[in-house]
Amino acid sequence: MSHGLNIKPAVAGGLDFVALGALVHRLDPGIIPFRKARNCEIHVSGGEFNCAANLADCFELSTGVATAMVNYPIGELIAERVKAMGVKPFYKHFKHNGVNGPNMAAVYSDRGHGVRAPVVFYNRANEAGALLKPGDFNWQEIFGNGVRWFHSGGIFAALSETTGELIVEAMTAAKAAGAITSLDLNYREKLWNISGGEKRAVDTLARIVDNVDVLVGNEEDLQKGLGVTGPAVEATSKLDPSAFIGMMDNVVKKHPNVKIVATTLREVHTTSRHTWSAVAWINGKIYNAPQCDLDVHDRVGGGDGFASGFFYGLLNGDSPEEAVKLGWAHGALLTTFPGDTTMATVDQVRAFAKGGSARIQR
Repeated sequence: MSHGLNIKPAVAGGLDFVALGALVHRLDPGIIPFRKARNCEIHVSGGEFNCAANLADCFELSTGVATAMVNYPIGELIAERVKAMGVKPFYKHFKHNGVNGPNMAAVYSDRGHGVRAPVVFYNRANEAGALLKPGDFNWQEIFGNGVRWFHSGGIFAALSETTGELIVEAMTAAKAAGAITSLDLNYREKLWNISGGEKRAVDTLARIVDNVDVLVGNEEDLQKGLGVTGPAVEATSKLDPSAFIGMMDNVVKKHPNVKIVATTLREVHTTSRHTWSAVAWINGKIYNAPQCDLDVHDRVGGGDGFASGFFYGLLNGDSPEEAVKLGWAHGALLTTFPGDTTMATVDQVRAFAKGGSARIQR
C-alpha cells in the first residue's frame, strides 16, 4: 500500500475506531460576546470524541470513545449526545459531590464575526477527565472483538500528570491488538501552561509519539509539541505548505515510526471568510488538497473534521490523494454547521471532494 499502513479489514462485532479523550460541553452564545450573552447553545465536544462522532455519524463506521463520565445532569446531557452520534461509550464513572465536582469541563466560545475574532476560554476546574489514569480501562476488553484504528490527542495529554501515561498505555495495547495509532497534536498553550509548560509538553508528547503511525498537526504544533525545529524556509502564506514540508525530515528523524503527518492550511481573511486547504506527508510523498474559499458559520471542529475524513479515506482503502481530499472536503463542510461535530452525509463529502459545487440539490 502506498500509504505504508497495514490496516486490518473490518470484523463483525469489532470497532473500526476508538478514541481516548475528555468529553466537554461548549457553551456558544453565537456571534454575541460572552460578556453580553443572555442565552447560549450547548454543543458536546472534545477533540478526540469529535473524530469518533464524525466517523460514526457521517461515515457510518463502528466507533467508540473511552472517557470520564460524571453522574450528574451535565454528564447525562453529554452522554445523550454521544449516544445520538452513534458512538459506543466506554465510561469510567465518577460521582459528583453536588458542590464542586468532579466536573465535566466547560468550554466557552463566541463565534466572532467579520473583523472580530472568536474567543475561547475554559472552565476545567476539577475536571473528571484529568483524573483518568493508567489502569482505568480494560483495553483487552475494549479491543477484544477487534479494533482497526486508535486515536488520541494533545488536548487530553495536557490535562494532568496521568492522562499522558494513560495514552501511552492505550497505544501500547492498541498496537498489540494490531491497530493503527494516531495523535492530533492540537497544541493548546493555555492547557500546557498550567501543567508544566512547553518542556513537559515536549517530554510527554515525545513518549506518546513513539507509539504513533499517523500524526495530525501544523508547523506550530510540531515545533511546540514535538520540539522539532522549524525549517529555514519561511512560509509565504498560511496556505503555503513548504514550511510544513520542510519540517518532515526532522520529525521523522526524531520519530522514525511515524508514517504519515497531515495538517489543514487556513488563511483567515475575516472570521467569516477563510481560504482552506490541507497537505499530507505520506510515506515520504507529499499530497496537496485543493483550495477553496469558505463562508464560515462556526469554525470550531474544522480540524477534527479534516482528521476524521482523512482517517475514513485511509480506513476505507481510498488512495492517499483521495483520503486527503475527503478530509479537506469534510473539514470544509463542518465549518458550515453549528457545533463541533458533523451534520454532513458521506455522499455530500464525496461530491464536494470531487470538486462539487454549492448548487441546490433537487
